[in-house]
Amino acid sequence: MSEDNKQTPLHSWHVQQGANMAPFGGYDMPVWYSSAKNEHLAVLTQAGLFDTSHMATVLVQGPDAENLLQQTFSRDLSACLGKSQKPLHPGRMVYGVFLNPHGHVLDDAIITQLEDQFYMVVVNAGMGSTIAGHLQGHLRDSQTRITDLTDQVGKIDLQGPKAGLIMAALLQKPDTVFEHMPYFSSKGHIQAEKSDVFLRDGTPLLLSRSGYTGEFGFEIFVRNQDLPSVWNQILDAGQKHKILPCGLAARDSLRAGAVLPLSHQDIGDWPFINTPWDFVLPWNADRTGFSKDFTGAKALHELDSPPQTVAFIGRDLRKVSAGPDSQVLSSADEPIGHILTCVTDVGLGWHQGRVYSISSPDAPKDFQPKGLSCGFIRVAPSLQPKDVIRLKDKRRTLEGTVVQDIRPDRTARKPLAEMLENER
Repeated sequence: MSEDNKQTPLHSWHVQQGANMAPFGGYDMPVWYSSAKNEHLAVLTQAGLFDTSHMATVLVQGPDAENLLQQTFSRDLSACLGKSQKPLHPGRMVYGVFLNPHGHVLDDAIITQLEDQFYMVVVNAGMGSTIAGHLQGHLRDSQTRITDLTDQVGKIDLQGPKAGLIMAALLQKPDTVFEHMPYFSSKGHIQAEKSDVFLRDGTPLLLSRSGYTGEFGFEIFVRNQDLPSVWNQILDAGQKHKILPCGLAARDSLRAGAVLPLSHQDIGDWPFINTPWDFVLPWNADRTGFSKDFTGAKALHELDSPPQTVAFIGRDLRKVSAGPDSQVLSSADEPIGHILTCVTDVGLGWHQGRVYSISSPDAPKDFQPKGLSCGFIRVAPSLQPKDVIRLKDKRRTLEGTVVQDIRPDRTARKPLAEMLENER
């Protein structure tokens, strides 16, 4: 470990468990414990627990908080929830991006409204000061406060179909907590003294129906000093459900299979448009412009035929290296772009021309996935779903297919009550 890398409050636990550690986002983080494959499959079939305390939290409070976020964040907070596009309100959260004036991504983020005029912004490791500074640079109201809580918040993610049962065993009044808790909602508070959600031992927390795997689960925010105890309580409660601690490798393969971008790799210092994540831009009804003005909007609107980012899926589990030295070839063997992400989702497999997940309810009898490569490419021409491409690095060339979605039958959005009943 480099002396420059920070440690989360769980670092000593990871080391004691023999985790394979590596630098990520300025932190020394576990990449895998038992194996990345086992950890990935645990999230699809049972439960996995991730240390995500390297993520940064920024609070925005005050009379101009909403206006400030409307000006700097891609989502229109007045029309962002569900098909009816209702406004954000306390207890709900929304995903989007912060752009610079050129329309390039500073970082992606989830914004949770905790109270009136009080928002929590969760960004990636090492980005707390950058986003706090970006917000401060647009602030025009002396009564609105921006607070960077980097390294002051403990955060862990419990993901997988058994997550609800595990949390129910640990929470005070679980039925009350779980009532009216849809996907991308939260209960409790980031400020411990304001929380009304507690573990049975009295630990206060903020519990969110969210995560970075595409599967059912929770993100859990606690005080730093409470983190080791909460981590161990979850692992203990999850033993009968075959829970596994999970590292960054499984987190990466799970998020890619769920068509979720990695900031500064799949989205970054180039125009954020023509991507699978264009839904976070505030398009008007006919997609000719945006419903509000925000930083970067003018630059995006003026672009003429920018490159596109699309998802792909491979024929088997083999991968190629991502990065600017990779190549994407057209069906005519012409170079058309490069690979942003290429991982193996080990829970997937082809059967009679269709991709199934190990958790697909209609998977063929005795279906045993061997894994499929998948990820994202950035290309110049206009590719369409089902177009065949070839992915090339210095070692090999593989065939892939452009897709709109990758891992089928994901559970993240399933009703909490349904998940609890199905997994009992």
